Amino acid sequence: MTSPPRRFANTHPDVVIGNFPWYEMVWRSLRGDFKPRSEPAGGYGAFARQWTQPVDPARLAQRQQVPVITWLGHVSMLLQVAGLNVLIDPTLCDFAGPLGRFGAPRRVPAPLAPEDLPPIDVVLISHNHYDHLCYGTLRRLRDAGQSPRFVVPLGLADWFTQRGMGPVTALNWWEHADIAPGVRVVFTPSQHWSRRTPWDTNASLWGGYLLEWSRPQAAAPWRFLFPGDTGYSDDFKAIRQRLGPVDFLALPIGAYLPRDFMKPMHVKPEDAVQLMLDVEARQAMGVHWGTFMLTQEAFDHPPRDLAAALAQRGLPLDRVWLMRQGETRAIPLP
Repeated sequence: MTSPPRRFANTHPDVVIGNFPWYEMVWRSLRGDFKPRSEPAGGYGAFARQWTQPVDPARLAQRQQVPVITWLGHVSMLLQVAGLNVLIDPTLCDFAGPLGRFGAPRRVPAPLAPEDLPPIDVVLISHNHYDHLCYGTLRRLRDAGQSPRFVVPLGLADWFTQRGMGPVTALNWWEHADIAPGVRVVFTPSQHWSRRTPWDTNASLWGGYLLEWSRPQAAAPWRFLFPGDTGYSDDFKAIRQRLGPVDFLALPIGAYLPRDFMKPMHVKPEDAVQLMLDVEARQAMGVHWGTFMLTQEAFDHPPRDLAAALAQRGLPLDRVWLMRQGETRAIPLP
């Protein structure tokens, strides 16, 4: 495995993200770029009641062979497949920020506590932004006696080992790790950036994960893709070309306004639909919306804008599931 370079770059080197001067970030924050301009219809309480449901602990406690997905809010997911419990970007604290007490507030309560998760075999981390890498959540998971394997981008392994978490496998784009017999995860490129402190901009990599389950007697593997945080790019056509069509896609549909700032790093719903078509996903679920106060669009706008984007392309609304936080669904096999 290659040693990590000092700074990482996107596939298209002219797309450089993260080199924002401090005064621009202060100005944008004061202008309101990093919080919704309006509440969802009926307010946050009504939104939370509409878009959450209690988790089913008995169901989560069962090991699953065929794929089952539970949405835990934002991009946090529990994928249960091939007898494995795979936790993705778990952020279950009240804030997406340092120590779980600062930063973007969570307006929809987490559907469960880290201590209530079933035994986790593998945790996949896409990058080091606070709404994806939450130390408060992982510390509580560790303190509850869990010691899963972590798969992380290049440049992040030391962060985990210094906190007593591991074993850790760090991957470059297109590298893979076999996490169980017949189950492989590939770290895939995305168009984004990384920063945990003012001094480590793009010092660790970012990306997504394609999980491939080679089923006995199946003609082709079953493929799940979480593309990570990303702007729209040719990376997704490359993923399809190199790794094959996707059976189930965790599709980011939120955190897209204002476009003059968010365009290179977060897809808007129209771009998300194109991403879905690029990877030839049979089915998708919407993630990265309706949880933290991160960007200008109201919490209930991503489903509305997604519906318009699907209709514009002549696609059925149920091509992208809009699940409730805490909801578990079985994923139909092809």
